[in-house]
Amino acid sequence: MKMQDVCEVACVHSDKVERAKRKAEQRDTGSAVRIYKALADETRLKIVSALLDEGELCVCDAAAITGTTTATASHHLRLLKNSGLARFRKDGKLVYYSLEDEYVKQLVQLAFFHQEEMNIHGS
Repeated sequence: MKMQDVCEVACVHSDKVERAKRKAEQRDTGSAVRIYKALADETRLKIVSALLDEGELCVCDAAAITGTTTATASHHLRLLKNSGLARFRKDGKLVYYSLEDEYVKQLVQLAFFHQEEMNIHGS
C-alpha cells in the first residue's frame, strides 16, 4: 500500500529550510520542551486543570482530586513549580498552589479547546 502522506519526490525548498533553521536556533526550545514534558502527565494535567478552574488549591485538595497521596501530589506540584508553570504560598501549615501566570492558563485552555473541537468535528 502506498503512503499518501509522504512526498513522492524529493524536493527541498532551501529558502524556507534556511529561515526555519535560523529561527529554530534562536528559540529556547529546551525550555519549551520542559513545559510540555511537565504537562505530558495525566496526573499533572488533572492538577493543572483543577488549578485552572479553582484558581488555588492546597496540596491535600490536589491529592483528593487526583486520587493520589499528598506525597505524590506534592511531587507533581513541585515539578510544575520547577517547570515555571505553578507557584506556591505557605499559609500556616498548609501549602497552596496556583498557576504561574495568564500564559500558562491560555496554554492549557487552548489544548482543551483544541481537543473539544477535534471531538466535535471527528478529526
